[in-house]
Amino acid sequence: MRLLKLPIVCLLFISVYAGYTQEFKVHSHNDYKQNIPFWKALGAEVQSVEVDVFYKDGKLLVAHEQNEIQENSTLARLYLNPLQEAIALGLLNNKSLQLLIDVKSNAHKTLNAIVAELKEYPAIINADNVKIVISGNRPDLKEYIDYPDFIFFDYQSLQPVNNTKVLEKIALVSLSFKTYSEWNGKGRLTSQDFISVTEAIDKAHALNKPFRFWATPDSKSAWKAFVDMGVNYINTDMPNECVTYVTSLKDRVVQNSVFSKVYYPNFKVDQAKRVPKNIILMIGDGNGLTQISSTVLANNGELSLTQLKSIGFIKTQSADDFTTDSAGAGTAIATGQKTNNRAIGTNKKGAPILNLTEILSEKGFYTGVITTDEITGATPSSFYAHRTDRGMAAEIASDLNISKLKLFISQPTKTVKHIEDAGFVMKTDISAIGASVDKKVGAWFDHSNESVTESNVQKLALATKNGISYLNKEKPFFLMVEGAKIDSYGHANDIKGVVTESISFDRAVSEAIKFADEDGNTLVVITADHETGGLTIPQGNVVRHEIEADFTTHDHTGTMVPVFAYGPMSQEFQGVYENNEIFDKLLKVLKIAVKK
Repeated sequence: MRLLKLPIVCLLFISVYAGYTQEFKVHSHNDYKQNIPFWKALGAEVQSVEVDVFYKDGKLLVAHEQNEIQENSTLARLYLNPLQEAIALGLLNNKSLQLLIDVKSNAHKTLNAIVAELKEYPAIINADNVKIVISGNRPDLKEYIDYPDFIFFDYQSLQPVNNTKVLEKIALVSLSFKTYSEWNGKGRLTSQDFISVTEAIDKAHALNKPFRFWATPDSKSAWKAFVDMGVNYINTDMPNECVTYVTSLKDRVVQNSVFSKVYYPNFKVDQAKRVPKNIILMIGDGNGLTQISSTVLANNGELSLTQLKSIGFIKTQSADDFTTDSAGAGTAIATGQKTNNRAIGTNKKGAPILNLTEILSEKGFYTGVITTDEITGATPSSFYAHRTDRGMAAEIASDLNISKLKLFISQPTKTVKHIEDAGFVMKTDISAIGASVDKKVGAWFDHSNESVTESNVQKLALATKNGISYLNKEKPFFLMVEGAKIDSYGHANDIKGVVTESISFDRAVSEAIKFADEDGNTLVVITADHETGGLTIPQGNVVRHEIEADFTTHDHTGTMVPVFAYGPMSQEFQGVYENNEIFDKLLKVLKIAVKK
């Protein structure tokens, strides 16, 4: 599908992204040059295989140039015998395969030899899902009908074919890409080249035949461009890599459908050199710079988060590993000490460490935790519990009995009894929490329907707004808000989920910044515990809210993650530093001294 009257910036990415329903196939070009010809292509599940053939001394020999011919490299040995075996083994059941034979020697003599040899393979020529196509040196167009029904041809022209019987013998249309562009597959096609290429594809499709370019650049950018432009056979010398890439586009290219309305701060008290009264610490679990970039670009190019001016980066390594988990990172932020992975509120030797909610409660602060995870999850529990392993869910839940928290909102957990016995008045309506006068309040998010609905995307923002209202009494407060499921979708390599959860998190950020502007004496710090998924975003389209994602792992990575701050003393959070220094910086701006 192409709309040539649209601006070129839009054209370059037009395709049927919703499920990638456009049909395309992968063609293993020069397949005989692979270390395992035919079988490697079949294993990669390509739909078309190309082999160059010379007819010499009564043999059909496979080679690109005549001086490369080897006596044992015959068409039968490298392709016809394996293809017959694949059919016999049922490896082509419910699949189609095109064997494109590029004739390098005399057209008539070579083709006659090919026909004669194929007749010795009835399983191949009678297979409904196998098509033999002759390319390279071919007889005249009008002669196509003189060859058996099992022989088809590669048409290398854009001229109309008026003879219906001849047209039926044409399997596809192939052209040299270099006739239309010198693009090397990096960056993008120029506007003029794009027009030339798409016009050629349109003319080919007017013949009602599949289309292929040869002499193409061989890269992910090129493969995606050809898919988007409607090329039916994607030409490649890297069949496995190409198939893996193009078949994954349906999962990795998403169009965002939910948005965060950007809040523009007034900056009246931002970076003011005075002690803030309240602290709101927000943690996007797994929310690295690329996750943020993806969400920015899918949200019309900006977020409330990206309006902030005080920006830094933290290094996330734990005490015992290059790559932290959420427990090690959460504990470092909450206690100011690097610790081992899996540890909750304990040091490297397993001893309990004071956390921010405990320290600040002693200084008269009301404290609370909001998370889209369970309250016993690694990040939230780092702010109230002390256990040597994050898997000790019941023990972690029991720590709420002695915690200093006034508020929690989380997903329901198996340890409900421990939590509700800790003295929290449980609310069924999160909207009612803001006006509550109870001394300790808790609530569960409704998780009966996790689909992408407005209420689900808005729930963290609603909880944040009401949590702030509840804590904002006569005393100062500390609130930790976690957007936990960015991490979950990162582990699953689900870019749609990452963007949707990041939108939800940004809506919560908006509520925190709005309050900071209204209050004038609140410091908001937004960061992540680590990055998840090794996410990159090679391509996309801001206008269409589209993102192409590429993940390198299903786990956390060791990359630095950003810190954003807003309000009095936000400038203290600029620069590059260790994750445990967030604790130190928070106490510094509050002018609270603590012995470690």
